[in-house]
Order: sequence, then structure tokens, then C-alpha cells
Amino acid sequence: MTDRWTNFELAALSWRFSVNSQIDKERNAVRTRALDAIHETALDLHEAGFIDKRRMQLYDALCLVPIGEYPAERIRNLRLRYQLSQAVFAAILNTSLSTVRQWEIGQKRPGGTSLKLLDLLDRKGLEALI
Repeated sequence: MTDRWTNFELAALSWRFSVNSQIDKERNAVRTRALDAIHETALDLHEAGFIDKRRMQLYDALCLVPIGEYPAERIRNLRLRYQLSQAVFAAILNTSLSTVRQWEIGQKRPGGTSLKLLDLLDRKGLEALI
């Protein structure tokens, strides 16, 4: 295996970085299906021995769907959807009650792990975090 980028990898990189975060849901769905197809193909090639572990990790990172923003209202609605108190919501997200309060009034924005957990809760439901 050489360290040069293949056309397939360059296309994946180009696709990943050319899509801007303001795309509408329809284009996002198309993008997600395309990235899923690229990742699935890379996974098959890895299982067949044509892509090494290091290269597969690159595909894993490239094919992650970017997480959207979670403004105050969206966070509050997500918490209310599952009928959770702010304290319980904070415990599920492994953060403090004051942080959840600040998110819900717009003083702070979630980032890092908290943002990923909010997205997981939003997409997969409460059972995915418990």
C-alpha cells in the first residue's frame, strides 16, 4: 500500500470539505447517503485486505456526519420531549445543572462531548444514553 492518495480518497476528501454547514435537509440527506456508501465501500475493501487499519481510520473520520448546532430552544425542546428535569438531563449528559441552565437561556453553547451526546439523544433517543 502506498502513501499516495487514490482518486477514491481524494473524492471522499473533496466531498467532505466542499459541503457547507448551511445546506438544507434534502442535500444533507443526499450527502449522508453518499458518505455512507463511501464508508461502506471502504469497509468492504478493509475487510478484504486492500485498505490497512490506518487508512480505514481516515475513512471513519472523513465519513462522520457533522453535528449541527443546538441553540437554547432546541436543547429545551429536546429535554421536554423526554419529560426530564434539568437536573436529570444534566446527569444523563454528564454535565452540571448550571451548564444546562446556561444552555437553555442561551448564555453558553454545548460543545465537544456534550454536543455529541445531545445529537445522539436527538437521533437515537434516551435509551441510547442510559
